[in-house]
Amino acid sequence: MPIWRRNLIVCWFGMFVTGVGMSQIAPVLPLFIRQLGVDHASAVSQYSGIAFGITYIVSAVFSPIWGYAADKIGRKPMLLRASLGMALVVGCMGFAHNVYVLIGLRLLQGVITGYGTACTTLIATQTDKAHSGYALGTLSTANIAGSLLGPLIGGFIEENFGMQNVFFITGGFMLIAFLTTLFFVKETFVRSDKKVLSMSETWSRIPEKKLTVMLFITFLVITVAMYSVEPVITVYVDGLSRSLGHVALIAGITFSASGLANIFAAPRLGKLSDRIGAHKVMLVSLAAAGLLFIPQAFVHNVWQLMALRFLLGLTVGGLSPSVNILMKKITPSALTGRIFGLNMSAAYLGVFAGAAMGGEVSAWLGVRDVFYVTGALLLMNAVWVYFQVFKPLESGKQTAGTSS
Repeated sequence: MPIWRRNLIVCWFGMFVTGVGMSQIAPVLPLFIRQLGVDHASAVSQYSGIAFGITYIVSAVFSPIWGYAADKIGRKPMLLRASLGMALVVGCMGFAHNVYVLIGLRLLQGVITGYGTACTTLIATQTDKAHSGYALGTLSTANIAGSLLGPLIGGFIEENFGMQNVFFITGGFMLIAFLTTLFFVKETFVRSDKKVLSMSETWSRIPEKKLTVMLFITFLVITVAMYSVEPVITVYVDGLSRSLGHVALIAGITFSASGLANIFAAPRLGKLSDRIGAHKVMLVSLAAAGLLFIPQAFVHNVWQLMALRFLLGLTVGGLSPSVNILMKKITPSALTGRIFGLNMSAAYLGVFAGAAMGGEVSAWLGVRDVFYVTGALLLMNAVWVYFQVFKPLESGKQTAGTSS
């Protein structure tokens, strides 16, 4: 088995459990905070928002730092640091004796994150051009699926094994990720003794600055879209279910349906990107995702919503691989970790911004309007991609073909 393929398998598992570890706390957080002695409903909501959001905000700050470290000292050391650190921190959350300790541990979790950045950089630099789309497409499913399935997994563990075991079991999975990384990931990395570049010097060496910024923004918009419904999905499902019962479980399944579809679609659309061009797949996927959000506002029962969420996941499966493939092509190999770190920061900010946007739109306009606004955001991004990415790349191909 080629080294890149074996590393891909290990990194996929590690990124999946890391994604679960970041998001599994969502459904049990209010209950756990209440158990820690916070009784007032408004205080529970306030502390829940802080504890959930602080991890992603801090991760957005530290992700480029760990990306730089991956370029400087190697990707495998960053994988080991992040996986072991998260295993210990998440496990310790089960022993938190008050809400301030819990928030502190969630903050620390954001500081030590970086497993996804190192994995993406490792696979992007090891995989040959012919297989890069498949490899990055497969890898992109891990973090997205882990983040989207995390709330469902956390809720299942809490219901069947107890609240504290959510943290212990998740930490145990991360410890397994550390061990598999330690023994099975192979990397040949030559450390550089060159002068450390500042951020401005790093940016000056990026050949396609405009396209790079465009890809950052697109990745941010993708993540905002995926998480905009998280604050309202339970309320929406409750209204659609007509007293079916198990609302929390059904809401978790509905929210996670797009993550399941993403697992199936992303590797295949990654391969398609290798054949026809990542910019084409990205444009079609953005437009299709935007259009699929709109009918979610018109559904009459929860099964229709689940079906549309699943179809949405199929389209979104073409977005992350396309962004990563284009990012790899336009980024010098020595700067890959830093640029992918910035891209991961955009994703972390997107999780927080998406949840905040969904909550505000629902509060001011209504639950169904969340789907309209999110669909419009994706369609506007698709138009921007058409003029700023698709047309220039297609024109470049035609020019190259004419000159030859």
